[in-house]
Amino acid sequence: MTTPPPRPSLRPIPQLMFASRWLQLPLYVGLILAQAVYVYQFWVELVHLIEAAFGHQEALDELVKNVGYARPVDTLNETVVMLVVLGLIDVVMISNLLVMVIVGGYETFVSRMGLDGHPDQPEWLSHVNASVLKVKLATAIIGISSIHLLKTFINAANTDPQAMMWQTLIHLTFLLSALAIAYVDRLLSGTAAMAQDAHGAGGADRH
Repeated sequence: MTTPPPRPSLRPIPQLMFASRWLQLPLYVGLILAQAVYVYQFWVELVHLIEAAFGHQEALDELVKNVGYARPVDTLNETVVMLVVLGLIDVVMISNLLVMVIVGGYETFVSRMGLDGHPDQPEWLSHVNASVLKVKLATAIIGISSIHLLKTFINAANTDPQAMMWQTLIHLTFLLSALAIAYVDRLLSGTAAMAQDAHGAGGADRH
C-alpha cells in the first residue's frame, strides 16, 4: 500500500488567500435557502391549481392574478392552466439552475465533495470546470428565457407589444451570448489540447 505524498506547506499569505475560498460557503448556503423558497412557491401554485380545478373561486382568482391574465375568468380554462403549468416548469428549471450553481460552483471553487463512485453523482460533475459550468449555466438561462417568452406569447392579448419585442430581443441576446461562450470554450479547449500534444511530442523527442 503506497502512502500519499505529503501536502506542500504554504506560506502564511498564500495560505490565507487559498483559505479565503471558504468565504463563498455562506453564498451557497444562501442559494440553498433560495431554492427552499422556490419549492414553497411551487407547492403554493400547485395547490391553487388543484383547488381551482375543483371550482374554488378564490384559488382561481389568485392564479389569474399571478399569471397576469387580464380577462375575467369564472372557470378554469386551458389558457390559464397552460400559463400556470409553464410557471411551474419555470420554477423547476430555475431550481435546476440553482443546483448546478451550488454543486458545480462548490466543487470547482471551494472544495471537492468526494462524490466519486456515488450512485447519485451527476454525470456532468465528473468533468466540470469553470468553463463547462459557464456553458451549462448559459444553456439553462436560455431554457428559462424560452419559458418566459412562451408564456408571453400565450398571453399576448394582455401583453404590451413593445414588452414582447424587448423580451424577444433579450432572448436572442442570451442565445447569441451562449453561442459565443461555447465557441470561445471550444477554441480554448482546442488550444490547450494542441499545447499538450506539442509538450508530449517534445518530451518524446528528448527521449
